[in-house]
Amino acid sequence: MKGSEQPRKRFVDYPRRGRSGWRRWLPSWRQQLGVTAVGAAGFAGLFAFVYAQVDIPDENAAARQEATVFYWADGSQMVTEGAVNRQNVTLDQVPDPVEHAVIAAENASFYSDSGVSLSGIARAAVNMAQGQDAQGGSTITQQYVKNTYLSQDQTLKRKVKEFFIALKLDNRKSKSEILQGYLNTSYFGRHSFGIQAAANAYYGIPAKDLDPSQGAALAALLKGAEQYDPALSEANHRRAVARWKWILDREVETGRMSREERARYTRFPEPRKPVTPTSQRGQTGYLVDAAKKYLKSRTGLTDRDLARGGYRVHTTFEKDKVARLTKAVEDERRRSIDPKKRAADTHVEFGAASVRPKDGALVALYGGPDATQHFANNADTAGVPAGSAFKPFVTAAALRDTAPEKAVAAPADASAAGAATVQAAVPPDLYEGLMTSAHPPFVAAGRRLGLEKVRDLAIEAGLHKASLARLEPTFPLGTSTPSAIRLAGAYSLFGNDGRRTEPYSVTKVEHGGKPLPGLTPPAPHRVLTPGAARGINWALRAYAGKTLPPETAAKLPRGTWAGGTGPRDRMRSAWFIGNDGTGDGGLTTAVTVFRAEPGAPRLLPMEGVGGDTRFGNGIPPRVWAAYATG
Repeated sequence: MKGSEQPRKRFVDYPRRGRSGWRRWLPSWRQQLGVTAVGAAGFAGLFAFVYAQVDIPDENAAARQEATVFYWADGSQMVTEGAVNRQNVTLDQVPDPVEHAVIAAENASFYSDSGVSLSGIARAAVNMAQGQDAQGGSTITQQYVKNTYLSQDQTLKRKVKEFFIALKLDNRKSKSEILQGYLNTSYFGRHSFGIQAAANAYYGIPAKDLDPSQGAALAALLKGAEQYDPALSEANHRRAVARWKWILDREVETGRMSREERARYTRFPEPRKPVTPTSQRGQTGYLVDAAKKYLKSRTGLTDRDLARGGYRVHTTFEKDKVARLTKAVEDERRRSIDPKKRAADTHVEFGAASVRPKDGALVALYGGPDATQHFANNADTAGVPAGSAFKPFVTAAALRDTAPEKAVAAPADASAAGAATVQAAVPPDLYEGLMTSAHPPFVAAGRRLGLEKVRDLAIEAGLHKASLARLEPTFPLGTSTPSAIRLAGAYSLFGNDGRRTEPYSVTKVEHGGKPLPGLTPPAPHRVLTPGAARGINWALRAYAGKTLPPETAAKLPRGTWAGGTGPRDRMRSAWFIGNDGTGDGGLTTAVTVFRAEPGAPRLLPMEGVGGDTRFGNGIPPRVWAAYATG
């Protein structure tokens, strides 16, 4: 190079000329600004590219899946069925204070932010670099995205996708839609997805009935139910109480609760003990079985349809009456049945059903000791002969066209003093046969009437044709095998002026917020003239007075009436069907006891069951009396 030549100018003066030592390596302010601008442009381009590439995916199957929920007659939840215990609700079904508690706990800036947290994804990146899970603070929108559109994998890739999807979602959906989705998809512990399932799991109420204190307690669970469910440990309880207090205080800080209201919440709202919402234990499985059977017969729904979830099934079952009937059976079992003492007490089964004659509603049943262990529903089983409990239908067939149209006058009581009035409507031989369970009068009546007439009346009364025995001379003696549900429903016509209503167990079913058609309650129809029905009714009052212990009869109204098996029945079952005579028609309840060895095709003998030489016939009346007077 010649001395007169100038050095060639570099495009980037770096390392810097004219500087020495470390200063050569220090960029100028122009260089620093240029690098920053290029970096920002590159980042913006990359951001735009990724934003354009990431689409909002379809909702995952788990986020869409709901349970099928069965409700008691009072509207409270009985049980859920399905792989996911979720019942979606709209935001207007969640009280504002509950929404405020969730927002204060999880994302105070929810209504003003863009749906994402830069600090959260930065924290996730740091955690990943340190070999930890990609966890960090997320907005409600990001959590909703994770619950609804992505997997639960704790990876940086999923976290980045969550970030971009949340940005897009915040632009496409309203904050109300996002909050509603978040409340329906979040996990609260106790197998509960969503605020509705959580409200039932922790407090036994629907979400709409939560108060601000309970709402704050549920919001605490969003941080992790395994750490904040107060029932799991003392440490959990301390954490839950502390976070509950913090959430309420946070609501005050963010202006969502006044200090005066906050001062009212000083006691932690203790949740109820954990229960499995999908448990079919005890009577629950039998109740669900009966409701599903009725539902499928009236709507065409299948088990597969119900298993897909999303149905709201409102039943006729009354929680207190189911509990009372269960207690009556189980108390009698403990009192009377002792397989260790008597071989005759082995394999003893109880079944019962209680129907409201006025409209046919099935209000209670007892299907067995536990639906998760004893699978047959004894309240709806076939194969148990009715015995003398069938004889009122023979009497009804005899009176059907001959009873006076006017009502039979009610005697002062159902004893011999009123026998003349009763027998004016009921032939004496049949009246006496009802009192003593004598067989010859009914065999003769069957021959006289024709067994077809007896069968036809029984079917009109509500007994299933498939449960009726062959038309042989013994047919009037009760060789047919109707269920307890059917007998209770059919007997109702004797106290309802000759009208009967098909027993039903479901009042309403909703899916997607809309009711299903075909579930109008059954309408009553006439089977007997009022005179014939009342004549039999008074005869059955006499039977009840004769059969029930005096101390029990004294507790019941004078209108109590009943039928059942008696001392001359030697069949393999014992029955008692009674009406308590209360209110507008009372309740008609059928109770049966029989012996059935699992897997065996035939029932076992009843002689000596419970130490009763009368073939166990004393047991069903005691169960019925305990239920009726309990």
